[in-house]
Amino acid sequence: MSADGQGRSHWFDDEAGPVVRPYAMTRGRTSSQGQHRLDLIAVVVAEPHADDAEADHMLSPEHVDIVELCREDPQSVAELAAELDLPIGVVRVLVGDLVDAEFVHVNRPVPPAELPDESILRDVINGLRAL
Repeated sequence: MSADGQGRSHWFDDEAGPVVRPYAMTRGRTSSQGQHRLDLIAVVVAEPHADDAEADHMLSPEHVDIVELCREDPQSVAELAAELDLPIGVVRVLVGDLVDAEFVHVNRPVPPAELPDESILRDVINGLRAL
């Protein structure tokens, strides 16, 4: 918040327009109710019925922007944050809200511990070549 020459304060940046603090977008929350771990590379996909997002008065403009971006192409959490110019923490909370409201779903990456061992894959490839 800055003050003009007459002592009045204003909540906007002359070049950027109105400023909304990140904690205001998330209503002071640092996680959403059903939010699990959302990795930066987790992919957010819009649900087929996500067209209703614009009509839902409970969603903020940022929520609607996320749904629109994911409707065109699935986006990672990091891509959404970059595209919307929002902090990752804010995007995680907003995506969690959208998951709870069933406007999007998240495809999480497979943890490295659950990937098959490289030596097993090499053995399979060698076995296939031997056929």
